[in-house]
Amino acid sequence: MFKKKVTFKILLLLVSSDILETMMQFFYKKSALAQNGFQVVDLASAVIFLKQVACSPFLWAALSVVVLIFVIWSTVLSKIDLSVAVPIASFSYILILIVANIFLHEQITFLRLVGVVFILGGVILVSLSSKEKAKECLK
Repeated sequence: MFKKKVTFKILLLLVSSDILETMMQFFYKKSALAQNGFQVVDLASAVIFLKQVACSPFLWAALSVVVLIFVIWSTVLSKIDLSVAVPIASFSYILILIVANIFLHEQITFLRLVGVVFILGGVILVSLSSKEKAKECLK
């Protein structure tokens, strides 16, 4: 069944979801980095690692953001097709790349940039295919 088209409100929710997902990933990374290179090599060290991470405010911030993302994502999926929503929401990959570079000082390599171009190309193709589907439904 064809769902409603992507409205400005839905697009705003998708952008919010992308921003929140980027924040969530950043918070997860910060909670892991706070362990100062702790190595998980066996079950006992994994338990110790989990206990330490559980005390991180970044972990709790990430989990709070997960709840917000769930509410937004549930709303979006009740309005548009999953096959349209997911590619649009993949802009978070681009945001994560930028945030990781600026705040975590991770390098952006040529291959990563090429990957971002492919993601953008895929989003464009999916959005064009949803327009074709809408035209077919109207016939």
